[in-house]
Amino acid sequence: MRVLGIDPGTKSMDLCLLERGEIAGEASVETKDAAANPGILIEKINELRPLDVIVVPSGYGVEVMSMEQIPKGLLEEWYYTFVLATTKEEIEEGVAKGVVGANIYLAMVKFAKELYEFRAKKIMIPGVINLQTVPLHRKLNRIDLGTADKLSVATLGIHEVAEEFGIEYSKVSYIHVELGFGYNAVMGIENGKIVDGIGGSMTPGPGFLTAGALDLEVAQAVGFFDKKDVFTTGCASIAGVMAPEELLEKSEKDLKGKLCLEAFIEGICKAVHQMHYVVQNPKIILLSGRISRLERVKKELKKRLDKIAEIRTMRGLDGAKLVKETAQGYSVLGDGLSGGKFSGLVRHAEIDMAKGSALDYILIPGFRESRLGRNFMRLRGVGFRNAAFNLSL
Repeated sequence: MRVLGIDPGTKSMDLCLLERGEIAGEASVETKDAAANPGILIEKINELRPLDVIVVPSGYGVEVMSMEQIPKGLLEEWYYTFVLATTKEEIEEGVAKGVVGANIYLAMVKFAKELYEFRAKKIMIPGVINLQTVPLHRKLNRIDLGTADKLSVATLGIHEVAEEFGIEYSKVSYIHVELGFGYNAVMGIENGKIVDGIGGSMTPGPGFLTAGALDLEVAQAVGFFDKKDVFTTGCASIAGVMAPEELLEKSEKDLKGKLCLEAFIEGICKAVHQMHYVVQNPKIILLSGRISRLERVKKELKKRLDKIAEIRTMRGLDGAKLVKETAQGYSVLGDGLSGGKFSGLVRHAEIDMAKGSALDYILIPGFRESRLGRNFMRLRGVGFRNAAFNLSL
């Protein structure tokens, strides 16, 4: 069985092919290039054929489902609503203003429509909020406990920690820290199951592109936020840099750079301490993601967090040389959900038992009157097996 995982990262879009659970092919495309021409990704996929299973970019996450469960005529609007948690109008407005993130979202929708035509099993996967292993009270008025790519890398992490320590999945308890180009996430794993998550838009400090958790008074003072503000309010915009390496360099000579780097690192540390309340005896703290490979960041995190647990950097699947761990995780989930080598891992982590959408736990009354809320109300019955929590109260 040949399974292709597609991770739509903020910096690069990675393709990871597994055959019988082993790396059989890799490809990576700069996200800005894919946004300008989604056909580049289709060409890369064609080069990796034949394919039995494709794990479709799943954004904030949905319960495990086949793409064909969504009628073709509704796919675009459905994908904007439940995968990207936005509206077509909002993204088109962002594109008109030249917002890079909006172009990426537009490319993802175009790409999803192209994938719909592929002759292979095409599945969408959950985010952390969809998991039944996460208690309901941790989901109230939350969307981002960890997107589908973060869940994927944490699931791969469960497998890696089990192998490293020679233990069963049920004995794996650790804290996973994913430091991506755009967003950070910290997830808690207890007894081989993901039990909590702090997603990129909820972390106590900024990510490279996103602001992280915002004071509601700040949101009220600004008066209006839209989707572009989710990925244009982090360290990159505050410090005026284009890459994390530039932020490190600028922090040595510029006040904004220095303050932003400190807020970034301290935010990660605070999130890990929050998660330590949930996972009280972690074997390790496992780092993954593009920014986790920067030596200065690793050194700072080790210095500040070593009293909680040993910090290790994720190694990923044997044979992977090009693609990020998140893409590897996507393909691992596809393999496991299709009865392959990692089916035991997926069953133990209860990925297959995930329910609903990431919008199901918004209880603030005004949501239903928003553009996104109206689309949610109209389309929630399409494709999903279970009723939304916020519509069943």
